[in-house]
Amino acid sequence: MEEPACGRNLADIIRRLYDIVGELERDYGEHGRHFTVDGHLIGSIGEVYAAERYGIKLFTSSKPVHDGKASDGRLVQVKVTQRDSVALSDNPDYLIVLKIDGAGRFIEIYNGPGKPVWDLFRNRVRPKNGQYQVSLSRLKVMAGDVEMCDRIRA
Repeated sequence: MEEPACGRNLADIIRRLYDIVGELERDYGEHGRHFTVDGHLIGSIGEVYAAERYGIKLFTSSKPVHDGKASDGRLVQVKVTQRDSVALSDNPDYLIVLKIDGAGRFIEIYNGPGKPVWDLFRNRVRPKNGQYQVSLSRLKVMAGDVEMCDRIRA
């Protein structure tokens, strides 16, 4: 029996996605990131992008609190999303939040000290999943208050 046309198309798309994941692993594997389709894909893509754009040396994948170290020694956490918020579990020294738009472009939402962002959660009960949500719109406003010397330079 022949597979329905929509099923063939979906299967083809999924195969292409896995081909792209393999290409990412080959081309950017030296950064120690895995581009698994199970949820790590966007995060790993963003971390590799940040490493190249901001000169961040990435730590081993899934290290707590910080994803890497900037060339000036500052510890940085990188958060990437396609949505309207990001989740934080810890208080990073420095935080870079990026959004990937529908065309695949990276937009810097926040680049600065982590403490002001973490302070938003100061009197809140920690959610069951351990992750506080902060909206990108809130981060954009906060980004306007970050001095240039407090940003990780691109």
